[in-house]
Amino acid sequence: MHADRTASPQPGPTRPGGAPTRFPAPVDAALRAAGWQPGRWNIKQAEIWADALREHASPAGHRHAVFPAAVEAWAEFGGLHITPHAPGRQIAPATLHLDPLHGLHLARTLSDLGRALGTELSPVGTETDTAAVLAIDTEGRVYTLDHTGDWYVGPDIDHALTTLVTGIEPVRLTPG
Repeated sequence: MHADRTASPQPGPTRPGGAPTRFPAPVDAALRAAGWQPGRWNIKQAEIWADALREHASPAGHRHAVFPAAVEAWAEFGGLHITPHAPGRQIAPATLHLDPLHGLHLARTLSDLGRALGTELSPVGTETDTAAVLAIDTEGRVYTLDHTGDWYVGPDIDHALTTLVTGIEPVRLTPG
């Protein structure tokens, strides 16, 4: 499977004094309203989620992969309820709840997609309006999985959040 094209967020605005922000203004605003701030790092909660995912097995014995890129995303963004406050650019922006336990019962699904992509996947959270599950791979690339298909949303969590919160159309994964 591969992505047809790469979504690219716009660079972030600058803060007073000329220092650039990490995210575009609408994403930065939505993240801050959700409780995020630069330097946020809740490794204790990330480890709790890692343990819960490692301990869970599907009825057929499938287990979740847990790796540094996932734990880092959970530590920085885990637990946030992100609500966009601006219209989407191409599609409706996504309201997100970043809690990997939303994907607890998808060990086989994530394993199957990971195998098709040549990597491992771990859950990150969900799009609350559509129930699409967000997943991250070992390289930090982010995907969503929903009833309509599998989607590539960014080469890292920052790009993925920008894509989802600003309503940039994600890239459908296709065989090939």
